[in-house]
Amino acid sequence: MTIVEKVRTICPFCGTGCGMELNVFQGKVVGVTPDWSSPVSEGALCVKGQFGTGFIHSPDRLTTPLVRQNGELQEASWEEATTLIAEAFGKIKERYGGAGFALWSSSRSTNESNFMLEKFAHAVLGTNNVDNCSRT
Repeated sequence: MTIVEKVRTICPFCGTGCGMELNVFQGKVVGVTPDWSSPVSEGALCVKGQFGTGFIHSPDRLTTPLVRQNGELQEASWEEATTLIAEAFGKIKERYGGAGFALWSSSRSTNESNFMLEKFAHAVLGTNNVDNCSRT
């Protein structure tokens, strides 16, 4: 007898928050079932939510930060990566001002996360160049 565990969660593909159940067999997601008890989606899932789980166990998925050293990508600690990013952002802002930045957010993020990105863009980087992929 095959035992599939049902794990209730929220769909990661947009900020709507549709309810779904991951069908897990031997520690791997093997499918998705709509969560009929979800007050947001009431058992409905779009094609991405229903069938877009291939990325979960992809061998190409990043598990640690990568930084380019001598033309090659090398694993780095989170502290090393964020320090490198902060230094690069500082140089860009010094040279070009806020116009040197454009931030692209994700429709997978919550409204709150997108709001914080916009605040970071305005307050820290000094740019109004913020967009996301919610139109696609």
